[in-house]
Amino acid sequence: MMARTNGVPACFLMSLALLAAVQGAAAVEPVKDIVVFDFEMMDSSAASGIIPQDEHDARYLAESTQVAKNHLLATGYKIVDAKPAAAEISKAGELRRCNGCEAAIASKLGGELAMTGIVNRISRTEFEMLIKVVDAETGTPVSVGYTGLRMGANYAWPRGAKWLMEKRVVANLTNK
Repeated sequence: MMARTNGVPACFLMSLALLAAVQGAAAVEPVKDIVVFDFEMMDSSAASGIIPQDEHDARYLAESTQVAKNHLLATGYKIVDAKPAAAEISKAGELRRCNGCEAAIASKLGGELAMTGIVNRISRTEFEMLIKVVDAETGTPVSVGYTGLRMGANYAWPRGAKWLMEKRVVANLTNK
């Protein structure tokens, strides 16, 4: 004979309690705060210094940054605004050359992680993209994603960022 509580089988109530406990445990899983810095352009092409970065490059760098932020938000990360550190970021110049200052800046902003992205122009139709996430306290890399973008142009950068976030960066973060 099955035990009943107010007309409901006890095993059903136990199943509900177990489900609630599992969902509750998932809900209290800590959310990581991440500072996502604006993606940067590095031009190592033959035209470097001759053809300056233009408004299209700036647009697609901004779109790539936003794609990365959107993917992080969709996977449970909390984005910490980097704008309050604009003066410090400007003083550092290019974050890729500041010897890990992105970690210190992210830590000051309250972030647990810091993300930078670099698009390297090799030629007018050949690019590389690197997205790196470091621990804000130690500066230790926790996830890195790299891809080459061939036979494209700057409009391909957001697609490259999406692919890296989906296939490399967040996958590496969740495997830690």
